[in-house]
Order: sequence, then structure tokens, then C-alpha cells
Amino acid sequence: MTERLRILLAEDVANDAELALIELKRAGLRADHRLVDSEKSFVDALREFKPDVILSDFSMPGFDGMAALALARERCPDTPFIFVSGTIGEESAVNALKSGATDYVLKNNLVRLSSAVERALREGKERAARRKVEGELEALRERLRSVVSTLPDVVWSVAVPSREILYVSPAAATVFGRTQSEVYESRMLWGEPIHPEDRPRMMGLWQDAVVDDTFEAEYRIVKPGGEIRWIQGRGRFAGDTAGKVVRIDGISRDITQRREHERKLAQLSRVHAVLSGISSAIVRVRSRDELFRDVCRIAVGAGQFRMAWVGVVDCQAMRVKPVAWDGEVRGFLDAAPLALTETRPGSLSLVGQAVREKRLVVSNDIQNDPQRMMKKECLERGINSLAALPLVVGGVPAGVLTLYAGELGFFDGEELGLLAELAANISFGLEHIESVEKVRYLAYYDSLTGLANRTLFLERLAQYVSEARREQHQLALVIVNIERFKTINDTFGREAGDSLLKQVVGRLLELAKDPDRVARVGADHFAVVVPNLKHEESLIRGLEQGSRCIDGDPYAVTGTELRISTRSGVALFPGDGDDADTLFRNAEAALKKSSSGDRYLFYTRQMTERIAEKVTLENKLRRALEKDEFVLYYQPKVDVDTRSMVSVEALIRWRSPELGLVAPMEFIPLLEETGLILQVGSWALKRASLDHRDWVELGLKAPRIAVNVSPIQLRQRDFVDVLKQAIIGGVAPPGIDLEITEGVVMENIQANIEKLSAVHALGVNIAIDDFGTGYSSLGYLAKLPVQSLKIDRSFIIAMVEGRDTMTLVSTIISLAHSLRLKVVAEGVDSEDQARHLRLLRCDEMQGYLFSKPLPRDELTALLEPSG
Repeated sequence: MTERLRILLAEDVANDAELALIELKRAGLRADHRLVDSEKSFVDALREFKPDVILSDFSMPGFDGMAALALARERCPDTPFIFVSGTIGEESAVNALKSGATDYVLKNNLVRLSSAVERALREGKERAARRKVEGELEALRERLRSVVSTLPDVVWSVAVPSREILYVSPAAATVFGRTQSEVYESRMLWGEPIHPEDRPRMMGLWQDAVVDDTFEAEYRIVKPGGEIRWIQGRGRFAGDTAGKVVRIDGISRDITQRREHERKLAQLSRVHAVLSGISSAIVRVRSRDELFRDVCRIAVGAGQFRMAWVGVVDCQAMRVKPVAWDGEVRGFLDAAPLALTETRPGSLSLVGQAVREKRLVVSNDIQNDPQRMMKKECLERGINSLAALPLVVGGVPAGVLTLYAGELGFFDGEELGLLAELAANISFGLEHIESVEKVRYLAYYDSLTGLANRTLFLERLAQYVSEARREQHQLALVIVNIERFKTINDTFGREAGDSLLKQVVGRLLELAKDPDRVARVGADHFAVVVPNLKHEESLIRGLEQGSRCIDGDPYAVTGTELRISTRSGVALFPGDGDDADTLFRNAEAALKKSSSGDRYLFYTRQMTERIAEKVTLENKLRRALEKDEFVLYYQPKVDVDTRSMVSVEALIRWRSPELGLVAPMEFIPLLEETGLILQVGSWALKRASLDHRDWVELGLKAPRIAVNVSPIQLRQRDFVDVLKQAIIGGVAPPGIDLEITEGVVMENIQANIEKLSAVHALGVNIAIDDFGTGYSSLGYLAKLPVQSLKIDRSFIIAMVEGRDTMTLVSTIISLAHSLRLKVVAEGVDSEDQARHLRLLRCDEMQGYLFSKPLPRDELTALLEPSG
């Protein structure tokens, strides 16, 4: 041992103490020591010296070794205590060890002393470690006891196989109605509180769990007062060192409220299912008897009632006559009291009460209801609750629906309201049964053409698909659209449009042969199924023939011959969809994708993927607008002669967190298609106006900013007002110009002249963008409040190599100058192009030769004066 020991010697003979120390030193034990020979000095040494080991004589004058042992065990119970004596006898040695001594060594055998000390120190450390662990375990047990005592669930431990309860937490008083002391004192076994009906199942689970190590179950218990509660129990079996199962530890929770909630939901769900099913039946049934049969079938099937029957009122016989039933009815109705008159006071049956009083009547505990009859028959069928619903038509009871449930108290609370609604719905169906055929016709057929409508056609299509799947052959779905039908309606009137539709249907039916294969699925849309398709080539020939038949000869409408054009979208089973809905949706997608030049267009999966990508991109653009992800870049325009910056064009970019910086050609078309360009365009005008204001406030020579205007923006009636709002935060007069494409300006020239005049009055200049790619009337061009023309980059790129293009560019510049307009050439990327434009007297240039589009901060740096 390397550390020095602290040894306390209780010895009245100094030489004996010295001999003991010499022996320890000889054995290699380094030690500090203190020698005491009285009780006071011994106690002081325990407190001050804090020995690692105590060596004590057994017999000392005035101070007994056993007294020293008692003091040591009281004050430092883990310190080794060894008797070193020449007078200790065997009996005394045994008593000393029992009293807590670690060992004893005779003075005539001190050679044992060092090994005894080492062993005692080692055992002392182990003992101290055990005490520490035991203390920590006891603290942990106390914490666990504290936690368990506050749990609302019962924690328990049970012996196996005796089922004796070894431990139960305080929550047993609340959950099981038995306190801890009551459980222990009564020596209650696990399983005793379990409901008799659930006990066999739980005992079986217990036996299985001994093998499987765990169990979990929900069961009922009976509390001492007779109250029944639902319990969820979980347990895990524990074994001894040999692996034998000796006990099970578990937890039990009162789940009565949850089970009651689930039971109530299940009951309501059953009644809802009946209500929904019967509502659907009312729409489709053709007769009263069919309705009654469906009502009973749905009540027993969807509603899980034990039995249901419907009776009609026989006014002459004053009885209810059963006409439809389902469930365990055999023999029941033969004995049922169905009279509507009392043979004796109080003898009117529940069914008779419902009819006579025209109200819902229930019994929620048949066996204990003194007024209920047929208890024996109900008990045999497991029926405990019943309800009679009067069916009232025009204020007169026409019949009764009677429902039988296995549960006690089934017809209560919300169920009653649903049952009243159910009776009202059936009564409505009866009241309008004569018009069911008409209702059905209108629900499934188009009233104008007599064809199936979309709903019925999808049902028929599903049948065709099922047959095609079973027979393993293809089928085709064709959706036909009459182009510009609205124009025909608007021009010739609704009557002419209806006449045209009927004639088109006539030709479609000639082609299809079977009217069940044709449907009208929209105002100007028809669907045709081509079943059992052998080859796609034959389908194409059929489509060509159909186009010639429908579009070929003119139609006679109100004394006028009309020619029409149709186009079709085609989807094939199974490649384009393996169910009716998917096939129909994909045929519509193909039709929408087709253009006026396409007589027909087939659907492909790639088309769906492109549409899905477009939808995803649209959603990202909407989020980009919300999260301010759009930014403006600015591309300078320079003077042709000096090459100094005279203005800039604002170009929108999208800084997407997922895609990075996105170029405008990848998202501007979709912005215009979805209408989002209105919001984004307004934002761009406002942002450019604010940036211009910031440059002015920084004392920079702020260039005017040209902002592109979408055709959709210009077409809006409130375009000028939107522009006012966008530039209101900028400087006055504004530093914003607009660039509008040539074709858009010429769409509605008179209205655009008025709008652009109002724009110019605000101090905003206007440029015609992409000039030369559209068609402009020179007369109107002179009337437009335009200040400049931008020559499209396609001409700039081609003019150096093409003489004709050079002539065209020269003509545009001359024309613009004659109208006192500035000319801007865009897309200038080479010195050769710039040199030619200077020779042609172009005013300004824009392109990568001078600068690419720059972020706002980089352009700001360019505007700052050098030096």
C-alpha cells in the first residue's frame, strides 16, 4: 500500500504497541499512529484523528476493549476494529466478533497482524461501498414510493402461482374501492374483483402470460358497493435467478369514462350509418316496398341492430301490418301485439303508442320495464332496448319502423334526435315516392339530350373498367368538346344551341351504336366509351371517322347552316388509369392540353407529371409572394455615343430557398397563367419606385427605371389606379417608366390610348418593347403617348450578318425619329453590333456588352461618384 494509514492503538503497554507497529512496518505498511489508554482519549482520537483502522487490547485497566468497540461502532461503524491481545479467550473472541469486531490477533502471533489489517481495510471499503449503494437504493425506493403514491393508476405486484397480492399502491382505494390495508388484511388474491363474465378470459390471459412474460387486457371489475368499472391492466412477469417466474408487476387504470365515450361514439356511428344509408336509399329506390326492405337491411347491416321491421297502418283493421323485416325476426312478429286499439286499459303496445301518438317511443330496459310485452322473446334474441319510430305522411301516420338493440340504454341522448331525423327522412321518401322516378332521372340523366349525365356515366365507366380488367383488354375513353359553343349560343340564342346539341348527340349515337356508351358531361362536353379495344390503330381510325361525321356536314339551326369543329381528349385503360375516376380525369387533362388544331390528343403520364410540376411551382410562387422572395435586378441602358448610363431596366428574379436564383423565363409564364402576375407586377412597380427614391435620398444621380408591364396588367380596368398606388411612395415626379410589348398595345388600341395617356399624365414615360415583332398601325402609333421604342434583340443579333435585317433596323430607327421617339436597342453583346447602331444613329443600347443585370446594391455602387 502506498498511502499512509492512520492507526489508532488502544493499549496500556507501550512496548506491546511498539511491537505491533514494528510488525506492520516490517510487512511494508506505512502508518501514522496515535496511542490511547482511556475512554476520553479514545473518543477524542476518533473525532480528531479519524483512524483508518483501530487496534485495541482486550483488557486494559479502567478501559475495557469491548467498551472501545462499542464506542467505535457507534461513531465510525465502517472503520475496521481488530483486537490485539494476549488474554482473549475463544468465547470472548466470538462475542467480540458478534459485537462488530473485524478480527482478533494474539500478541504471541503478531505475524498475522499485517494480513488481518489489509483484509480488514479491504472488507471495510467493500462494506462502505455496500452501505452507499444501499443508501442510494433506499433513497430511490423512497422516491418511487412517493411517485407511486401520487399516481391515479394502481401499481401492484402479485406472487406466481398463488396470485397473492404482494404490493398495491394507494390508488387502489379509488380504482378498486379497497384500501391498501383492506387488501393486505383480507389476503385478497389477484382476480377476485374481476367481473364474473370476464374472469375466465382473464384467468386464461394470466396463464398465457406466464409463458409469454407479459399481458395486457381490458376487463370489468365489481367494486364492493356493486359498481362496475372498466380497467385496463398491463403486467410483466419476473423470474428468480434460475429463470422461474415468481411474480408479476403491473399497473391498472380505470378506463370507464373512455369506454363509455367509445360506446357512445360507436352507438352514434351506427345510427349515423343507418341515417346515411337510408338517405341514399331514398334517392335511388323505385317503390315503397323497396324502400322498406332497404331500411330494414341497412338497420341490421350498417346499424348492427339485432332486428328491424317496418309495418304499414291498416286503418280498416286498426292494426299495423308488417311488410318488411331483417334480423332475428323468425316467429317474433307472429306473437307481436300490433293492434292500434286497447283491449284493456294500458294494453296498447309500444308500436301502437308510437302510431297513435305520432311520436318516437322507446324502452331502454325491456326486462325491467313493467309495461313492455314479449320479454321472453326479446331475452331469447339478446334484445334489451327497442324503439318505435312513427312514419307520418301529410300529418297522418302511415307506418312504423321498429328497431331492436342488444345493449341496455341504447336509445338515449343524441340517438333520439338522430332517430327522429331518420323517421322524418323515411316519411319524406314515402311522401314523394311517386316522384322517385323523376328524381332519379334528373339525378342520372341530362334532361335536354336524354343521355346519361356525369354521375351515371362514371358508374357505367366503372363497370366497363371492371370488365376490361377481368377480360384483360384495353378500353378507351374519349371526351369530345364543341369549340366556340358559347359563341353560337350567344349569337343565335339558347334555343339554337339546344337544337345543335341534340343534332350532335344524334350523330354521336350513330357512331357509338349503344346509347349507354355516350354521356353529356358538360355544357359542350360529351364522353364516349370504346370498350374491348383491340388495337390503338383501330381507335385512331374511329376518331378520324367520328371527326368527319360530326364536323363534316353542316347543321340546320333556325334556318341557318352551321358548321362546327370538335376536338377530343383520349385516355386508355390500363395505361392512363386503372379506375374510372382516374381515366376520366386524365381524358379531361388530354382535352385541356389539346389546341384548336388538334382533332384529338392522347393522354400520357408525362403530361400529368408536367401538370403536377406546374401546380407545385404555382404553390412555391404563392409562398414566394407571401415571404417576399422576389427581387429586382437592374440592367443599365447607355448612351450610344458616350456609353454613359442614362437609365436602367428592372428585371424580376426569384430568390428561392430551394431552387436558388430563378430566371424569369422559368416562372413569369406561370405567373401570367395563374393571375399572380397582377400582385407580383404591382410589387415590382412599388419596389422600383422605392429603390429610385432611396438613390435620390442618398444624393446619387438616380437613373430612371423602366418596369415591364404584363399584358394581363394592362388589360385590368384599374391599371392606372394600381400604378398610382405603386408609385405613391416614390419621388415626385416619379422616376419610373413602363415598357409594354407592341402586340399588347395594339390589342384594344382606343382603350389603351386612354390608359396610357393617363399614365403619362402621372409623369411616367412609356416605351414600346420588342418593337418589330408585332403589327403596328403607323396611324395609331403616332397617337400613342409613347416616348421610345425598343428594338427586339432578335433583330440586333441578326443585323450584322443579314443585309435585310440591317435595313429593317435602319428603317425602325428612322421611323421612330420621325415620330420624335428615342430608340433603344436591346441585346447588344458585341462591339460590332454597337458600332453599327452608332452609325445608324440609335439613341441608347442595352446588353451584356455593357453590363449584365445587377442586384440593387451593386448598381448602387456604380452610381456612387468615383474618387
